[in-house]
Order: sequence, then structure tokens, then C-alpha cells
Amino acid sequence: MPLKKLFNRIESVRLENITKKYGEQFAVKDLNLEIRGGELLILIGRSGSGKTTAMRTINRLIEPDSGAVFINGTDVKEFDPVRLRRNIGYVIQNIGLLPHLRISENIGLLLKIEGLKEEEIRERVRDLLNRVSLPPESFMGRYPHELSGGQQQRVGLARAMALDPPLFLMDEPFGALDPLLRAQLQDEFSRIKKELGRTIVFVTHDINEAFRLGDRIAVMNNAELIQIGTPEELIFSPVNDLVAEIVDSKRKYRHIDTLKVGDMMQPIAREYTLNPGLSLESALDIMVRKGLEIAFVTEEAETSGRVHLNDILKARGKSKTLKEITRPLPFFSSETLLLEALAKLKSDGESMGLVLENNKLAGALFSDRIIQNLI
Repeated sequence: MPLKKLFNRIESVRLENITKKYGEQFAVKDLNLEIRGGELLILIGRSGSGKTTAMRTINRLIEPDSGAVFINGTDVKEFDPVRLRRNIGYVIQNIGLLPHLRISENIGLLLKIEGLKEEEIRERVRDLLNRVSLPPESFMGRYPHELSGGQQQRVGLARAMALDPPLFLMDEPFGALDPLLRAQLQDEFSRIKKELGRTIVFVTHDINEAFRLGDRIAVMNNAELIQIGTPEELIFSPVNDLVAEIVDSKRKYRHIDTLKVGDMMQPIAREYTLNPGLSLESALDIMVRKGLEIAFVTEEAETSGRVHLNDILKARGKSKTLKEITRPLPFFSSETLLLEALAKLKSDGESMGLVLENNKLAGALFSDRIIQNLI
């Protein structure tokens, strides 16, 4: 019998006077926080600030010493903890995939426990893999060790979505990934979040990630909530020096009209580049061997663009070349004025451009990151 949901949608999640101590040390102290239905709330702070402890009281992985958590007005202590957790998606940095199970079995495990038929499970798993940009025919039969870190993280997200929960808790899900892959998964997660329209509590220590994803940001320090607000509110009206330091509020005084592309580009390691003359099989072999999900197709001064691993998987057997499936991108000199580059990206409808130095690929320019860094 399929899971009977505790709640079909989230109106609010309230943490009231939550306190948790370990010995004499406060993990969370007198925390009052309300998460609005449908929002993505970021919990940010340094290590030991209490952000993860606070989040885990929501699904009762941690029981507070005092205070209460309410979902849609009901104290979570009234719910069976196992049933509560099956109604809440949970995504962590280390993912926790079962190594002896295939990807389809990892994603479908809770569906099987809930009594769905094998065909229903298979169809649901296929849909979830498509949603997280992993072609089912290529990934359902694999084992976790055969996937890159980014692909494993996508599987973890698909597993969390399996029972279609209205609430997700995410504990630094992209923290272990390299910057380029992290940016890509953040973009894909933003797309999925808009499609799902769910309520999400997201823990991070990265302020750029917080600005990129969050509707509101709650800053924690020494087990206490310091300030909560939109990115703009935190930047322009920090309550103290600590918040100003965390959000780097001085960035608003930068003179954007004098900045150049080279000042804001993100360097690209050579391992992320492919020669346009490679066959699809050779390119696929290189990307799988290096654990890449995105690569830049370039040859000296000729910079073609970017290609995703999924693009290659989908094009196999269709007599296409690597260059044919590469998405062209605008490219700039590192000396190009930043405003000029942003105008070009906007007119081309692109969020990413490539940067050349001495006619060779040197870095990438992400328009959304620039805007976040200059708020």
C-alpha cells in the first residue's frame, strides 16, 4: 500500500525556543525560526554554529532538550519518527548510497518498502533519473562506484524525491564537489526547485551558494540565530560586524565600471578541455575516466564551447561528431570590460562565457555569479 502522506503541502515549519546541549556546550540555544511554505531557506554559519543541529530537529534525527518543532501547526513529536522522515526528503553531502545495490534499486528502495509494484517503481525511477539529467538507460543498471561524485549526488537527490515529499532538508549537498561541477549542479537544482515548488531548508557555509539559491538566509553563530533576511537585506543592513563579514557587505562599494573580465573569471583546469577532433567514444572515455560531467571543447585559439556528458550519451550511435553536439559560447579577452561582457551574454541569452588569454582558454565567466558578487 503506497505511503499515506502526513502532509500534502507545507504551510509553515516553526522552530520554537529550541535548545540542544551536549554536556555544557550549547549546539542550539533558544532558537526561534519560521520557514515559509514554498521557500528555500538557507542556514549559514561557521562550523559549530548550530545550523545542522537546527535542521535535524525538523525530521527528529536530533531531539531537542527543550522547545518544539511544528509542521503545519502540529508538533512533530506527535508523528512516528520513521513515518515523519519518509515524508521529508533528506539529502546529505556524503549521499549514503548502498554500494551493493544498483542505482535503480537505491532510488526505488523506499518505493519498494511502501508496497509499490515493480513496474510502478521502474517507471518512477526512470522519471526521477530524467529529472536529474541522468539518462535511465545508461544509469539504472550501474553501481554507485561506477558514477562520478556529481552523478552520485544527482542519484541522492532523485532518491530523496522518490516519495514526492513536500519538504526537503539538504545538508551541504554540493560541498564536496569541485567549483565548476558545483556551479552546474546549483543551476540544475534551481531548475528542479522551480519545477517541484517544494519547501526546502538548505545548510551551507558558502555565502555565494546561499546568494545563488536562497529566498532567505538565516545566519547562525555560537548556537544562536543572528539575523534572517533576503540577500539584499543582509548585505545592505547587517545587524553586526559578524554578519557584514560573512556576507562581505563591502562588495557593494566596488566600482563595476572599471572591472575587467579577468577580475571576475573562474579559472578552468586543463583536465576540463577536450579537442574538437575527438570521436564521441574517445571523449566519453576521457570524461568517464576523469569523472567529468561538463567539458570545454577547445583547440588553441579556436574555442568551440561546452559539452555535457549526457549530451554525449544521448548522441552515441547517431553518427555525430563531438563538435556537432558542442554548445557554442561567447568568448572574451581577459581585458574586456566586465559591463561589455555582461551585455554580450545578455544579448546572446547565455549565462556563461569563455575567457581567452594569449589565444588559449583560461577561464569561464558566470553572469549570475558576477551579479551576486556585486550586489
